[in-house]
Amino acid sequence: MAGLYSSKPTVSSSPSSSSSTSSSSYSRLFLLVTLLPLSLACLAFVLQWRGGLDDPVTRWSIDHHEFPGMVTTQEKRSLRRSVSDSGCVDLLGQSRAPSFPYFRNWKFDYDSDLKPRICITTSTSAGLEQTLPWIYFHKVIGVSTFYLFVEGKAASPNVSRVLETIPGVKVIHRTKELEEKQAKSRIWNETWLSSFFYKPCNYELFVKQSLNMEMAITMAQDAGMEWIIHLDTDELIHPSGTHEYSLRKLLGNISADVDIVIFPNYESSVERDDIREPFSEVSMFKKNYDHLLRDVYFGNYKDATRGNPNYFLTYGNGKAAARVQDHLRPNGAHRWHNYRKSPNEVKLEEAAVLHYTYPRFSDLTSRRDRCGCKPTKVDVKRCFMLEFDRAAFIIASTASSEEMLQWYREHVVWTDEKLKLKLLRKGILTRIYAPMVIIQELREAGVFSSVVIAAHMSLSNNPSTADSTSGITRESSEATGRRRVLEFHLDF
Repeated sequence: MAGLYSSKPTVSSSPSSSSSTSSSSYSRLFLLVTLLPLSLACLAFVLQWRGGLDDPVTRWSIDHHEFPGMVTTQEKRSLRRSVSDSGCVDLLGQSRAPSFPYFRNWKFDYDSDLKPRICITTSTSAGLEQTLPWIYFHKVIGVSTFYLFVEGKAASPNVSRVLETIPGVKVIHRTKELEEKQAKSRIWNETWLSSFFYKPCNYELFVKQSLNMEMAITMAQDAGMEWIIHLDTDELIHPSGTHEYSLRKLLGNISADVDIVIFPNYESSVERDDIREPFSEVSMFKKNYDHLLRDVYFGNYKDATRGNPNYFLTYGNGKAAARVQDHLRPNGAHRWHNYRKSPNEVKLEEAAVLHYTYPRFSDLTSRRDRCGCKPTKVDVKRCFMLEFDRAAFIIASTASSEEMLQWYREHVVWTDEKLKLKLLRKGILTRIYAPMVIIQELREAGVFSSVVIAAHMSLSNNPSTADSTSGITRESSEATGRRRVLEFHLDF
């Protein structure tokens, strides 16, 4: 009996032992499942950190490099040294350094697939060194069509032929036929622009811009555009406040009952007197008072003006985008209006127009050379609307080169580091890098140079223009082509 009873505990303990074994197995399995992924993740991190594992993202780049700004200083120096040692000089200023790959082979000839459809109109005499970055920057942020009313250098054959080859760009020359057509405009019979009629220099330009804007409205309607903006070629749209830095997103989010969107302007604040490419070299801007607190604006007004006549060197009322619709008309170069109604306007709280104002020292003399007024305080009022333009014209017309440079440094260039830091902290000044980065990377990707070369080659291959534009033989076509590209570039 005792042996019989003693066997019962043995039998009853078997399920308990089995349960403990099963629980232990589950614990080991859980521990293995938990630790294995962690171990693999740590191993992958260590290998990648040490350079033993390639990140698939780096394979996207044609140059087998990462994103912009990830090239070390030593790598940049070695790249420059290798280019200079090879004796190769890029005729169009294209760097051989690794660049942002996504602009390569980007098809900028998009058209109806972009919504909303946005166009920009301008009146310009600038060369390709300014218009190409200006056009392609705005293409990047979503503008599909450009109406360029050209004069001066912009109307020269070597420049206008290149512009005409760019998808979405319409070049309008100031011909006798154009002037005769504009002479019949209803603008001449209205009062809102009459105070600018028959005056030289800036007043004349203002009237031309308004007449050109009127024609651009008709072109935009015929092309099915939804928004139209008037910009100068020294201005860039800064679509801040959108996730994708996109003008299309910005205007696409505007309520359907809004007719006009106002972009307050920021003014460039150059920090050197040797700027050559403002879009690629200027990053500091003075914010518009519409984007500042009242106390901040008035409390720092004296420091911000630095002895100049006004807070901004030139204009301060921004630029506007208008919804393309019937009865739309220009209201000067900065605004739009409607013949049949009072348009509904909104002013943007973050986005702005970046105005690159007198960014180069040579801008003093170039503006002087475009105006035949006398450099007196009385006559300049007949030619210029703004006090700073008047003062700059007199200095450029009467002072020596050394005196001009000294005046430019005192009134335009920001050299006082303490003052800059103070106004940056107050929010009067701000740093904006996005346009600079985009344009630099467009240049690095060869977008500008490829446009010029493609336009030149198309002219060379055109039998109707071959005699006047090429004069090359088949045997020496490659060498002559390179030389002509260089000449083409120097003629910007």
